[in-house]
Amino acid sequence: MHIVLSPRICRPAVRIGAAAALGAGVLGALATGPASAAPAAHCTSAPTVSRHFFGQAIEPYTGKLTSVFRYTLTNCRGMQVKLLTYGADQQSITVPGRNGKRADVILGFKTLAEYVAEDSAPPPVGGPYFGETIGRYGNRIAKGTFKLDGTTYTLPINNGVNSLHGGFVGFGNHIWSAQKVHTSRSAGVAMTLVSPNGDEGSAFEPSCNCTGYPGRLTLRVTFTLDNFNDLRMRYQAHVTGKNTVVNFTNHDYFNLAGEASGPAYNQLIQINADQYNTTDKTQIPNGTVNVAGTPFDFRAPHTLGSRIMQNDPQLLIGQGYDHNWVLNTTGPTRDGLRLASHAWDRRSGRELSVWTDQPGVQFYSGNFLNGTLVGISSHIYRQSAGYTFETQHFPDSPNQPSFPSTELKVGQHFDSTTIYQFSTF
Repeated sequence: MHIVLSPRICRPAVRIGAAAALGAGVLGALATGPASAAPAAHCTSAPTVSRHFFGQAIEPYTGKLTSVFRYTLTNCRGMQVKLLTYGADQQSITVPGRNGKRADVILGFKTLAEYVAEDSAPPPVGGPYFGETIGRYGNRIAKGTFKLDGTTYTLPINNGVNSLHGGFVGFGNHIWSAQKVHTSRSAGVAMTLVSPNGDEGSAFEPSCNCTGYPGRLTLRVTFTLDNFNDLRMRYQAHVTGKNTVVNFTNHDYFNLAGEASGPAYNQLIQINADQYNTTDKTQIPNGTVNVAGTPFDFRAPHTLGSRIMQNDPQLLIGQGYDHNWVLNTTGPTRDGLRLASHAWDRRSGRELSVWTDQPGVQFYSGNFLNGTLVGISSHIYRQSAGYTFETQHFPDSPNQPSFPSTELKVGQHFDSTTIYQFSTF
């Protein structure tokens, strides 16, 4: 990738509250003031990180039964994040609401066996990718093929006629190495995965007559939590041997009312984008158009469900929202990152702001949750149970020269950050 990003780690200079972002009259009396900008006066203890055994699973690279651990990050404001070394998954994010009541605001599974069997299973089962770190290439690559340095590479087909989220195994079915990390103001865990040359090719997937991804890739993702309720994800990668393509993202499904609270269609969504990528019937981008006058216009806040039932050809293709928005290069910034999106739940008063240095965000409305999956609290997940903000480069970029490049060359260093900032209004 032809970018080197080194965001500063410092106190955020800009915090956008519900009242400021939504404007007068949108929330009315519910907009009681800006989002919390600093820890409460009594909140002085540093964030903590702990580790516990979570089970064992087969590591696909080695074929050996390997231990999986769960790391728990906790701050003094009542926010807690649980992370698994299986898939570098976020299992839960628990945050307080307006009245102090805490809730888990992402979808997830209770047991390791469920993650192994259901989270990113190969076709025909498929999976929701709850909370996974996605790689090598997030989103779709058309017909599972691309050219790089004069060579044609082929990948497993696991989403119609395309390759999705890395292939049959992806990074979500591997067991990552991990170590605790601490700074003066945060605590976290750094997880590392080494993806071999030819990953997802025939040497690793005998059922796939394909080359896999070129180059030996090392990816380190550092998750940190501070006392401002910021969950920071920093992706650092390099490749040896051959140039490759990368597109990393996180696949949390958010429901700010709580993961088992019912449909999220009444939650407000705002996306800092004037354009989005239309797609063909296989969900491969075939154009970039203005959002104005379409149900894809979230420049001002709209509830998730207010226009999702419209007879719009693009909504019909994905059975709802499942598109890449081209993020504006203008607007609020912090730590070298720009604002990607906001979400608000008016019942609980919870607010989410997403900051990133990536050029796009895939907003997905959970269209393929069909009632077959049981979540972490033993409730069934159905369509509308949650939505994603997958900060990313654009889908199918290796085949679309007009898109920002996703090539990572030998000798280059990939360094990218996304922040999930939680607050109340």
